[in-house]
Amino acid sequence: MKTSPILYVIITTLLLITITIMSAMDLPFNWVFYITVVGQVSIVLMVYKVLTDNYSTNKTFAHFYEDRPISSIVFEAENENPRS
Repeated sequence: MKTSPILYVIITTLLLITITIMSAMDLPFNWVFYITVVGQVSIVLMVYKVLTDNYSTNKTFAHFYEDRPISSIVFEAENENPRS
């Protein structure tokens, strides 16, 4: 079974949030240190899995954000007095 890279992203994020909480609670240094080392290894693994994922799409940059299409913005100033 192929695992999705999003699983690695979620696990790494939770691990790094745990490190932050552990260091804020002044837990013993060796716990925080070892979990930090595990977190660094998980970041490398996560980046590798995300970059080597076999993902393809038909979308192009022309599609950009489909929920909010890009259109040119025109500002019209009312009662504007040019400096003369």
